[in-house]
Amino acid sequence: MTDNRNDDMDFREVTDDVNVDITDDAGKDTSDKASVTENTDHENGGSDGEKSEYEDVCFVCRRPESKAGKMFHLPNNICVCDDCMHKTMDAVSQFDYQNMLGNPSLLNELNKNTKGFPNFGFLNMDDLKNGGFNFGGGIPNSQKIKKKSEDKVKPAFDIKNIPSPHKIKAKLDEYVIGQDKAKKVMSVAVYNHYKRVATDTMDEIEIEKSNILLLGPTGSGKTYLVKTLARLLDVPLAITDATSLTEAGYIGDDIESVVSKLLAASGNDVEKTEHGIIFIDEIDKIAKKKNTTSRDVSGESVQQGMLKLLEGANVEVPVGAGSKNAMVPLTTVNTRNILFICGGAFPDLEQIITQRLNKQTSIGFDADLKDKYEDDPNLLTNVTIDDLKKFGMIPEFLGRLPIICTLTALTKDMLIKILKEPKNAILKQYQKLLALDEVELLFDDSALEVIAEKAMEKDTGARALRAIIEEFMLDIMYEIPKDDNIGRVTITRDYIEGKASPLIEIRGEGEKPRLPQFNTEQATNV
Repeated sequence: MTDNRNDDMDFREVTDDVNVDITDDAGKDTSDKASVTENTDHENGGSDGEKSEYEDVCFVCRRPESKAGKMFHLPNNICVCDDCMHKTMDAVSQFDYQNMLGNPSLLNELNKNTKGFPNFGFLNMDDLKNGGFNFGGGIPNSQKIKKKSEDKVKPAFDIKNIPSPHKIKAKLDEYVIGQDKAKKVMSVAVYNHYKRVATDTMDEIEIEKSNILLLGPTGSGKTYLVKTLARLLDVPLAITDATSLTEAGYIGDDIESVVSKLLAASGNDVEKTEHGIIFIDEIDKIAKKKNTTSRDVSGESVQQGMLKLLEGANVEVPVGAGSKNAMVPLTTVNTRNILFICGGAFPDLEQIITQRLNKQTSIGFDADLKDKYEDDPNLLTNVTIDDLKKFGMIPEFLGRLPIICTLTALTKDMLIKILKEPKNAILKQYQKLLALDEVELLFDDSALEVIAEKAMEKDTGARALRAIIEEFMLDIMYEIPKDDNIGRVTITRDYIEGKASPLIEIRGEGEKPRLPQFNTEQATNV
C-alpha cells in the first residue's frame, strides 16, 4: 500500500508554490489584477480624455482595430483582439492543470514549447509591468495605424420616410437596364415591407411579410438588383450562398449563419439587423435530391430549417463569430421584420416547363408545334408553383415566398444599353481612366453592336461584357500612356473584329487620324 498523505502533501506544496509565484508576479497591489476590463483611458487614448488618432493594435497578432475589430484592454496599455482572446480562452479551457500541478517539470516545458501564439510564453505579469516583450508595456504609436476619417455618404432614401414605389423604381432605372417587371415588383415589396416595419401593426390587422423569390438566367442581374436596392435604402444587406448551408450537426454553415452575417453587416446592432435585407443566392442548389437513399443534409433539410427564418422567429446567433461555441456570446434576433430575397438560375426548370406546355398541344390546324418553346429565351416567365415543386422545392418553403418574380434574358439591345447608359457603366469607367491621362475615349455604335453580339455567343449574360472589353482594351491601356501627344482614341468595329487598329488623334492636329503601331497579332495596320 502507498501512503496517500505524502501525495497530498506534495500536491499542496506545488499548488502553494504556484500561488506564491503568481502573487509575486502580479505584485503586492491587489488592484492590478490581470482581468479583461474596458479601460476608458485606453479608449480615449490617454488619461487626459483626448481621443487618440491612432488605432489600437493587437498585442498578439499585430492586427489594427480596423481589421481585427474591438479590442480588449489589459493593464499596461496591452490590447488583445477578440479572436486572440477566444483562442486564449480555448487553450486555457483545454489545458490539463492537474498534471501540470502534479508535475512541476511541465511548467518549464510549457514555457519552452508553447504553441498557438508566436513569441508569447506563459503569461508573466512582471514582464508586462516592467515593459516586457520589448514593447514598453504596449505597442508604441510609431507602430500603430492612424484612424481613417469617417465620411458617411447620405443615402438616397430615408427609411423613416420611404418614398412611393414609382420613385424607388426611377432610382433603380439609373443603375439597372431593363427588367421593368422585376424592378416594379421589388419596389412595391420593399415599400410595403418598410411601411409594415414603421407602423408595426394596423389596429387588429397584422400585415404579413412579403418575401421574394427571384428567378432568372445567369447574368440577368439578380444580385446586382438587390445590391443596388440596399445601397439606395442604406439598410444592412447580407448576401450569402445557399450551397454552403447544411443541416445542423453536419460540416458546413448552419441555417442561422445567414442571420449572423446580417448582424455583422449592421455592426452588431440588433435593432438595425431586424430591419435589414438577406439575399440568399443559388437557392436552386438546395432542391431535393432525386433518386437518393442517403440523408439529404444539404437539400431538403436546409429548406425545412429555413422555414422558421422566413416566417419570423427568435433566433440565437453568435456575436462576432461564424459558429456557436462556449466562448462566443449569443444574442437573440427576431426575423419577423427581416426581408428575405431568394434568387437562383434554376437551370433545368425550362425542361419541366416545356413538358407541361407540350401536354397542352392538340391535334389539328390550330395545334401548337412541339418545338415551339425550345428556343424561347423567356420560358421562365411561364413558371408555376407546380413546376417549382417538380424541380425539388418543398411546398412549405414556396408558401413562405409569396412573391415570385422572373427576370428576362438579356437581349442585344439591352446589352448595348448596359454598356453605356447606367451611371457606373463599363464604358464610362474606361473613359474616366483615360481621362485621368487627358485622353478622350470614344466608341462607335457599330463597335458596341459587335461587343453585344460576342456577349450573346458566350451566353453568360452581362458578365460576358466585362471579359470582352478587358480583352481588346488591354493594348490600348498599355500603349496610350507611352505617348503624351495622343488626345483621342476611337474604338471601331474593325478593331474589335481584329481587322484594323483603333483611330488615334494627336493633340493640335485637328481631325487627322493616326494609326498606332501595336505589336499584336490581332491588330493589323491599314
